[in-house]
Amino acid sequence: MFKYRAEITKGEEIRYISHLDYASILQRAICRAKLPAAYSEGFNPHMKIAFASALAVGVTSDAEYMDMELTKPLCQPEVFDRLRAELPKGVQLLRLKTFEGKHKALMAEVELAEYEVLVPLLGTREQAGLAVERFNEASAVQYRRVTPKKTREIEVKQYIRKVGILGEGAELRLSMQIKITPSGSIKPGEILEILTESFQLPVDARKATIHRSALLGQGKPLIELV
Repeated sequence: MFKYRAEITKGEEIRYISHLDYASILQRAICRAKLPAAYSEGFNPHMKIAFASALAVGVTSDAEYMDMELTKPLCQPEVFDRLRAELPKGVQLLRLKTFEGKHKALMAEVELAEYEVLVPLLGTREQAGLAVERFNEASAVQYRRVTPKKTREIEVKQYIRKVGILGEGAELRLSMQIKITPSGSIKPGEILEILTESFQLPVDARKATIHRSALLGQGKPLIELV
């Protein structure tokens, strides 16, 4: 098999589609590009593609990654051009690299995600700065994650390196570095909820927009690991 790793985007046009729908967009583009995709064996074969850390619905990204396998050798520029031409609005192919041999699963390579959160500021920047500072200095922060199936208590600080404030303006722009570990992670929306409810960050969290700017492993973008 011939393996390729793609760095792609999820833009504003498709902000509200699910991860499964996003994967389906890529599969259909591969088919339209007439690339010789490899499939699994068995009664219900699947295209051999894999993604890194799934995005929450409503989050955009400049750093999505996909591994795919082809059954025939095609040069990188041809695969790049054919696939890029079939992608819809909201999905851009930024980079594509070939790789050989055994390699860690793409999801297993992710160690850190970087996000930017833009949210309307209701108070002063000084108040916001103090709230973020208190969060960063806290030795432990608990969060109760409630899902339809279960409720779970999470110690947040094990998953986040730092929250920062970027730039000026009427809106508050936050940076978040979030660890992704075998034991789990935390979502940027959950961090914003904690900052607002437990540390009195003066923002309108309901109107926040979240963007993933990087997915890293060993301190590098995932495409540079192959």
